Amino acid sequence: MQQESKIGNGSLDLHRAIVEQAPEAIIFADRDGAIRLWNAGAETVFGHTADEALGQSLDIIIPERLRRAHWDGFNHAVSTGQQKYVNRVLTTRSMHKNGTKLYVDLSFALVRDEAGAVVGALAVGRDCTARYLADGALRARLNELEEKAKDGVKENGESTA
Repeated sequence: MQQESKIGNGSLDLHRAIVEQAPEAIIFADRDGAIRLWNAGAETVFGHTADEALGQSLDIIIPERLRRAHWDGFNHAVSTGQQKYVNRVLTTRSMHKNGTKLYVDLSFALVRDEAGAVVGALAVGRDCTARYLADGALRARLNELEEKAKDGVKENGESTA
């Protein structure tokens, strides 16, 4: 049996406080893809206030070129109750309110009602743009050094032959 600490008027207040104060973006969308929960972490990551995001399509954070793939996966998951990415964190492209492209680490879960029917999907994530770009720069530098090593060239440009 699950025990819950209580604050204020009960466990519902505690759950609400935890979700709202979590530093990660927490987003819930109903079966139609309309945003029904948008916490402060989501505001920070994506730039939209809760008032702006609630009731909107998830398209507000999905780059246009990725929307078809997103909706194919989303619709399959909510209609079949089966997720492709279970217990995995995916690094995906997303979009800030100001149009900036982001990299976001996201994990997903289907949310079910008491009868087990899928009522929507939950995403929890954080902005990983800086880390992703730094990793890319390191990979590029490593590739460059590997190519120089193959060609017998020191980092200062002198031949090793």
